[in-house]
Amino acid sequence: MASAFTALLPLAPLHRISPVNSARRSFPCPRSLWRSRVSMSVSVGSRSSVANDALFQDYKSSTAFLFPGQGAQTVGMGIEAQNVKAAAELFRKANEILGFDLLDVCANGPKEKLDSTVISQPAIYVTSLAAVEVLRAREGGQNIIDSADVACGLSLGEYTALAFAGAFSFEDGLKLVKLRGEAMQDAADAANSAMVSIIGLDSDKVQLLCDACNEEVDEQNKVQIANFLCTGNYAVSGGLKGIEAVEAKAKSFKARMTVRLAVAGAFHTGFMEPAVSRLEVALASTEIRTPRIPVISNVDAQPHSDADTIKKILARQVTSPVQWELTVKTLLNKGLKKSYELGPGKVIAGIVKRMDKSVEIENIGA
Repeated sequence: MASAFTALLPLAPLHRISPVNSARRSFPCPRSLWRSRVSMSVSVGSRSSVANDALFQDYKSSTAFLFPGQGAQTVGMGIEAQNVKAAAELFRKANEILGFDLLDVCANGPKEKLDSTVISQPAIYVTSLAAVEVLRAREGGQNIIDSADVACGLSLGEYTALAFAGAFSFEDGLKLVKLRGEAMQDAADAANSAMVSIIGLDSDKVQLLCDACNEEVDEQNKVQIANFLCTGNYAVSGGLKGIEAVEAKAKSFKARMTVRLAVAGAFHTGFMEPAVSRLEVALASTEIRTPRIPVISNVDAQPHSDADTIKKILARQVTSPVQWELTVKTLLNKGLKKSYELGPGKVIAGIVKRMDKSVEIENIGA
């Protein structure tokens, strides 16, 4: 079974929907767990921050670099990267920062260890950036890298995209990802929560399913859509009893199936609130620069150029629904022609193709 948000099974035909409207639905959940209204914007503070954040307002997206999130990990990844000196060097640096042999876990497992949140997040980050070096080493690879005019990543992959775009160093990004994995694991350990993928419904129907389940459980077990992947595949997070209710009712709402995700807990909801303060502290001491190309945020599907704004959004990302469907739709509307999925797995390629078969996408593994 795939873990995290990337359980990508055969889907129903895509329909045009407005994920923005879905993301703005109200959830009858306790304030102590998450905001009662999921907002598509993040408070950025001063007017100067807003002005500084407008650099990429009119960006184009002809060539996109896309980076996978947790769930893409597979035993054996990272082996190919050892044939490229610059890629192998990333794993060496990672060992020093993490304090263990990351390549050994990636290459040999065991799978249960690689799948853990604290291991899989650094593993995917490093392997994905190693894939960039694999691409750079091939004939014409540097020209492809230079042609990228936008980058984005699924949840964890947003950190990878920011590192690729030069917003922070490989080392600083890995330290943040390491802390992120640890903080999310600790937050999950403190609550009895889970995630499930709903296959075969659009977002409005999934929301109705969540509403019906929330009428039957107490405040600590409420559920919400946590990941807008693409029509026919959405992840719901919440308390364990609420998730069990979703699984029991899904068929009556005409869902094709449900898939319980092998994750530590209810990611991208208020259950992750304890992780926010730890991320805020780490981000405050991290040098973040204006990315050289637009990097699309999972929180609001917009690119940001102001360092303080990027820090605020990354801290809130763990409690905010992932707006991946809206991100891809926006890229397509802005003229996306060619994409590269860099890192383990082919989930992102599958999503893009389901949304527009005409877009050319190439997988670059490591």
